[in-house]
Amino acid sequence: MLTRELIRSGDYLRLYTTLPHAWRWPRERILRSLEETMRIRPDGGDVWVFGYGSLIWNPLLDFQAQQAAALDGWHRSFCLRMVVGRATNETPGRMLALEPEGRTHGVVYRLATQKLEQELPLLWQREMVSGAYLPTWLPVDLANGQRVHALVFVADRRRPQFEIDSSVATVAPLIARASGVHGSNADYVFKLSFALADRGCTDDYVEALACELRRIGSHMQHGADRALP
Repeated sequence: MLTRELIRSGDYLRLYTTLPHAWRWPRERILRSLEETMRIRPDGGDVWVFGYGSLIWNPLLDFQAQQAAALDGWHRSFCLRMVVGRATNETPGRMLALEPEGRTHGVVYRLATQKLEQELPLLWQREMVSGAYLPTWLPVDLANGQRVHALVFVADRRRPQFEIDSSVATVAPLIARASGVHGSNADYVFKLSFALADRGCTDDYVEALACELRRIGSHMQHGADRALP
């Protein structure tokens, strides 16, 4: 289970030292990305962070408030190749990101200005350890009708981890086999599905992927049972 202490201690970054050199970002590069992103922040005051994946069920943020939110123009996509965390070089998996077009329902967190120096470096080290995302300020619609600019980590298509084909048929077999120090890749999908349902949201892509993973898992279990003497 990912924790604040794991990130703060540096142990989380050390887990990723096995990444291919072209993928790995040192702490200095990660923090430079944070500085560059804050430099183009559209307005002052509190910072909002949009969560669409594990940030929903494990935000690890000391936030002032949270509420449901929707982001237009983007959709969930398991488009980032993964070899650490919930995968290995031998059993690569896929990591979630956002790609253009569609609409994404998630959760937005409001960070107090006085907590930014503490919270944002932790968030960046969590999300940008491989530089696979592009931190972007985007307008999101809150459940109370308000619209704010929120920080969103979308797929950086220029990075070597990016995979064009993120269809369920392509990624499900990869995710079904992948597992690493943080657990199985399939468990991430199931947690996301449960977290969305718990908040009264659905994502057709995520649900189709979860359904296919259950089918593959059942088939694999059936095959294992038949192989028993």
